[in-house]
Amino acid sequence: MRTLACALALSLSLVACSSEPDASNAAQSVDATQDVPEAAPQPDAQVAPSPAPAPVSSPVLTPTPTMSSAPDRVLALEGLGDLRIGAAIPSGGSWAERGAQIDGDCRTVSSPRFPGVYAIVTAGKVRRITVGERSDVKLVEGIGVGTSEQDVKRAFGGFREERHEYEQAPAKYLTAPNARSGDPALRFEIGQDRRVSLIHVGTMPVLGYVEGCA
Repeated sequence: MRTLACALALSLSLVACSSEPDASNAAQSVDATQDVPEAAPQPDAQVAPSPAPAPVSSPVLTPTPTMSSAPDRVLALEGLGDLRIGAAIPSGGSWAERGAQIDGDCRTVSSPRFPGVYAIVTAGKVRRITVGERSDVKLVEGIGVGTSEQDVKRAFGGFREERHEYEQAPAKYLTAPNARSGDPALRFEIGQDRRVSLIHVGTMPVLGYVEGCA
């Protein structure tokens, strides 16, 4: 029994010793923890500055072609200023008969405000307006007396060519293809220098008159 008691006491002593923590190991663990340097604070991430926005340039505006003449100096299919194809001569205006007139219903009128321009009137209505030399009146396309035949054809393709009654070739008439439709149309007289000598706007048959009211 004594031998058994001694063996039991020895066994308990060994268990107690093994369960106590090793002081040296614990100290080493603490020292190891203290030796670890703290992580150095990282600087804030540098955000690359956004590129400065490109300066917004003002849009380049392409100028719209405009007539250098005043609006009432532009000849259109409808007429010139207050003088309108197919309408009576405006009352109180500057258009009136001037100079000798032939007998009959056909009359010519002119205005001091429009040198070089005259109109033919039949049955009390304006049938044709003619722009000649000394006039600064032009079409909206910029074509006027003195414009080249080439520029006329470039702006008005398909016009019918006819022999000029009083001048030798290359003089000619250039007439709009719709001239016989009854609507106002264009007719150019081209001189021997291949430039516009007269511009007519009106309705047939008066548009085709080659000499005033004839």
